[in-house]
This record gives sequence, structure tokens and C-alpha cells, in this order.
Amino acid sequence: MLDLAVIIVSWNVRDYLRACLTSVYAELARAGIAGEVWVVDNGSTDGTQELVSDLFPQAHTIQNAHNVGFGAANNQGMAAALEAHGTVGAFWLLNPDTVVRPGALRGLLACLDECPNVGAVGPRLVYGDGRLQHSAFAFPGLIQLAFDLWPPPPRVYESWLNGRYPRKAFDPGREPFEVDFILGASMLVRGDVAVATRGFDESFHMYCEEIDWCRRIRQSGWRIYSVPAAQVVHYGGESTRQVPASSVVNLWRSRAQLYLKHHHRLTFWLACRLAEVGLNRRAQAEPSGELRQAYREAAAIWGRYRQDSEALAGQEA
Repeated sequence: MLDLAVIIVSWNVRDYLRACLTSVYAELARAGIAGEVWVVDNGSTDGTQELVSDLFPQAHTIQNAHNVGFGAANNQGMAAALEAHGTVGAFWLLNPDTVVRPGALRGLLACLDECPNVGAVGPRLVYGDGRLQHSAFAFPGLIQLAFDLWPPPPRVYESWLNGRYPRKAFDPGREPFEVDFILGASMLVRGDVAVATRGFDESFHMYCEEIDWCRRIRQSGWRIYSVPAAQVVHYGGESTRQVPASSVVNLWRSRAQLYLKHHHRLTFWLACRLAEVGLNRRAQAEPSGELRQAYREAAAIWGRYRQDSEALAGQEA
């Protein structure tokens, strides 16, 4: 049995990955945990493979010929760890643009050990400059969707109306607290829970896959906690920033999939109408032609989902 498998999915962020792996191995040594690292590279062309083999030969690597998606690549890493060891106590899924602060791993594992009904935990995330990054949220509904398309004043956007937990709840001295879902930038998932819930749904190519998985974890009777005492730096969006237009389309396609999968038909139809109007409005205001087209494509995706929903309702009437 392996106590901990660390899974890092990377795409063209070589320098960030180096800092991430350095911090992970230092943290494993500090914590005295029997852990191993799997780096799943999604077709990088920036020398990522050479970096890992030269500087971190102890890491296991999986080299994909192309970008298979965030969820699918994480599943590859978890499957490889299980194949190698049979049983894994916990999986720590980390983005490559993260840096683990000392003590974070102990804090996360302590929460799992002390709370047997907790299936997954996440740390307090901060940006590179130390500012708090919201790392846990309530499951999204129509209000959150509307706020993303028509942003309200900052005070409202940061409130519980938008699925945010109070900032003071993330203060490092606070106790772990229950949340709906944690960001995929850093998720520590109990091994038997990951196996029982079958990991990420690979139909989500990128974005929203952690929301879906956390829903299924909670539906299976497990709870999810945020651990403020555990801190991880997350620079955020370093891979997706390289392809902004396709990232827009991927994001909104995944959101459509999420609402279709987890909401009742009427709620989903209303979400489609909101998204169509809001995304087309955003396209009209976008000065970049490439991004303007991306928002129009995203609106069309939601439009097709709405039409399919209406056609199904008509068949059943």
C-alpha cells in the first residue's frame, strides 16, 4: 500500500512545474509520508519531459501525445498509482502552477484522519502575491450563472449569494469547515472514495470537473472540508492563458454540461436562456475578434442544449 500518490497534470508550464515539484518533495520529506509523485504531461512542447527526467528522476511520468484533458489525465495518474501499489491511502491532485507551503500536507491529512466521514479536503489557496484566492464554494445555480454574465457590485459578487464563503473562514487560525466543493488546483481525496466514485468524469475536457466530482462524492455520503491551516500558492491559469479563446469555449461548454447533468429540466432551460443572452451580449462588447467569436460559439453551444431540451420536452408531452 502507498500512503499518498501526488498527481500533477502539466501542459507547457515547465518553470512552474519545477517550483511545484521542488515544494512537493520538500513537503513529503517534512511530513515523513510514504508518498510518490506522478507527472502526467498533456503533450507539452516546452521541454517539460526533459526537466522532469533531469531534475526529478524519482517522479513517475506519463507522456500523452496530445492534451487529453484535465480530468482524463488525472484519472491516468491515479490509475497508474493503483496499478503500481494496489491500494493508495489518499490522492493529492495538484496543479503544476502551485507551490506547497510548509505544513500544508500534514494539515490536510490530519483532517482526513480525524474526520472519518470526510472524503476530500482542500487547502487555503493564495495568489503569488499572498492575496486570498477563494478555494471553496457552494454548488452553482442560476444566481451564480447570472453573476458571471452580469457582474454585480464587488461586495455582492463576493457574498454568499455568489456561492462564496466568508473570507474570515479562511484565516489560517480557523478550524476546518464543511463546503460544497473545493477547487481542483489542490484536492486531497481519500483513496477508497476516489475508487468508489471513479474519479473525474472524463466528458468534462477542462473546467467544472471538480464540481461534478465533489457532487458525486457528497451524494455518496461523504463530506468535503476546507482546511485554512494548510496553505498552497496557486498562480492560476498559466496553461489556459496560452489559449484564451479556446479556454472560453471549453469553460462555457463544461458549464453547460454541468447544469445539464445536475439540475432539473426547468432550471437547465432557464440557465440556457441566461447563458445565450449573456454570452451574446459579451461577444458584442468584446474588442478582440478572436474572443468575440469564442463567446458567440459558447452562446451557440448553450442554444443547442436548449433546443435539445425543448425537443425532448415536446416528445414527452
